[in-house]
Amino acid sequence: MVRIRAFENAAEIASQGGVSAYGKAADGTARVRGPLHLSTGQEAVPAGVCAHLKREDYLTSTHRGHGHTLAKGADLQGMMSELFGKATGFNGGKGGSMHIADFSVGMLGANGVVAAGLPIAVGAAHAQKLQKRDAITVCFFGDGAINRGPFLEALNWAQVYSLPVLFVCEDNRWSATTASGPMTAGAGASVRAESFDIPAVKVDGNDVLAVFAAAATLVQQVRSGIGPRLLHAITYRVKGHVSVDPAAYRHPDELNEALKTDPIARARAAYLQAGGDSGVLAAIETQATDEVAAAVAGADAAPWPDAAAAFTDIQTTGAGTWH
Repeated sequence: MVRIRAFENAAEIASQGGVSAYGKAADGTARVRGPLHLSTGQEAVPAGVCAHLKREDYLTSTHRGHGHTLAKGADLQGMMSELFGKATGFNGGKGGSMHIADFSVGMLGANGVVAAGLPIAVGAAHAQKLQKRDAITVCFFGDGAINRGPFLEALNWAQVYSLPVLFVCEDNRWSATTASGPMTAGAGASVRAESFDIPAVKVDGNDVLAVFAAAATLVQQVRSGIGPRLLHAITYRVKGHVSVDPAAYRHPDELNEALKTDPIARARAAYLQAGGDSGVLAAIETQATDEVAAAVAGADAAPWPDAAAAFTDIQTTGAGTWH
């Protein structure tokens, strides 16, 4: 959780001036350019879930997917370089924040389209079942995604074919700049999953121990081959929709109240109450800060992609020729 927080804080700083939005103009000084969606305050969900995953398990993410990618085991330096658009990034600097992927750890990709990761995850899980692999797929998505068609299609397909997929709804209560509650009928992701006869568990997504415990049971059930499961984690999006969004559309009292349940602060308090050593926590934070600082320096120094790279990793179907 601390590594994710340190990464997001550094990425946020590096993105300032990188996009024209919310009354601000791109000024050319940003090292991370384009929209940057932060997962600050949601760290307990990826940490608690991915602790149960193996390297060969698959994962799909959202446009707010830095935390998921790191929790799945992706290299922090490669991630930072990708955000900076450098040749040493995971995707050669072509994917950026919203399209990071690292197949070496089973991370199939973040996605700039809301709910698009759901059918991809179901396809991956179907492949795992057909090929009789000893692996599962975990699909992270937000509460805004449950009001889009791919959510229902994905759950239906997964249940019909009893696929090894764990759906994880990070319910951070905001869909871009709109509160999710008023535009969502019913009780949300868990109840909708149960309408498909998919067992679901609702959990405090800011309590990493609760997320860890719930995920342990659900992951074991999915691994056993009895079909899909859904984890509905209630958390909160601390930052605006993108890093330059001041989130003026929400009441300050709402944010202040949410900050009282910060997942890292809660985990720290639980550890100390159980007799843990504060020095261990300080060392963890120092290590994470140093690691991220080194990643930023490495990304700064890394080379830009060659111009010729613009003509690789592309395809043309117009003449039937693939590149």
